[in-house]
Amino acid sequence: MLARHIRRGRAGEVMAAAYLECRGYSILSRNWRSRRGELDLVCSQNEEIVFVEVKTREETDFGLPGDALTAKKKRRMLQAASLYLSRNDLWARPCRFDLLSVSLQERGCVIQHDRDVISHSEDGTALGGGHANWQPW
Repeated sequence: MLARHIRRGRAGEVMAAAYLECRGYSILSRNWRSRRGELDLVCSQNEEIVFVEVKTREETDFGLPGDALTAKKKRRMLQAASLYLSRNDLWARPCRFDLLSVSLQERGCVIQHDRDVISHSEDGTALGGGHANWQPW
């Protein structure tokens, strides 16, 4: 049996994927893993690649879901995204990083979608190339 926090996280990712698909996003990959990190959801909207971090909390948890998106987590997302783009020959596509905060409540859930949660100037990391502010070409 899986630990409660793992079940909760998976449920949040399922809800997040459904939320995005209803808004016209195509899910390219779920839980993509590499030695450099993990990407919860990789999506496409129009021509843009969207790397989505999903944070799920229950109303009894302390803190907001987005509070768990630390500087260290952002660096690992950038590294994993770099590898994903390289492996899939997608460097020419515009990209961004979004955060979906899923708050599980007694009568359902509340989803907050924050766009562009990582910027090049914020973390000082350049991946080389792109159309977003972290892709300096």
